[in-house]
Formats: sequence, structure tokens, C-alpha cells
Amino acid sequence: MSDWNPTELARIGDATELRIASTRADGTLRPWVTIWHGVVDGVLYVRSAHGPENGWYRRARAAGTGRVAADGVEQDVTFTPADATVRGALDAALHAKYDRFGPAYVGAITGDDVLETTLRVDPR
Repeated sequence: MSDWNPTELARIGDATELRIASTRADGTLRPWVTIWHGVVDGVLYVRSAHGPENGWYRRARAAGTGRVAADGVEQDVTFTPADATVRGALDAALHAKYDRFGPAYVGAITGDDVLETTLRVDPR
């Protein structure tokens, strides 16, 4: 169960884009990267559109901590690999939110080969 403030999570979830930054070894934040995201059952999820070698994803996975920002909400977070059971619901949420941009774009974050790059994002 996520410990998000429901109002803040709703604002983040409703935003089209999420800014994400992982933590460096010295505790400072890396530069912001703008990505797409989804919320399922009160939990925030992110995926790499370019596979497991995408820089922001590798750094977030390795660090395990960082910060996210959207719609005026900023929150320190943890990143953990998502449970496989969320795949279908998250695909549906991402399609509902982003299909308006076209299949090539939303297809990069949905489908058979994206589960390995799905991270659960929880407040810390």
C-alpha cells in the first residue's frame, strides 16, 4: 500500500508529464527528466520508453531513491521494480491517458516487453 497523500497523488496522476530525478551517491539529485506515468490502485508507476538501457531508468533503478514533480507537487521517493500483476491495469491506464498522442508513442510504454522497466514509485 502506498503512503501518498490522496490529493497530491491525484494531481500527479492527472498531470500529462512527470519530472523525475534519481539520487546520486553523494545524495544530490541528478537533472530532471520528463516522462509519462500512470497511477493504478493508488500507486504511481513509471516505465522506460526505450528499454532497460535508458539512462534515467538505469540511474533510478540503481539509486533506488530520487524525487518526482508534477502539477506543483514535489516528493522524495523510492523506486522499486513493479510486481508483474500490475501490468494489465497499468497498460490500460497508460492507454486511457496517452492514446491521444498516437500509437507509436504510447506503444513505447505498453506491450509485451515493458514490464521489466516498470518501477513502482512510493513517497519516502
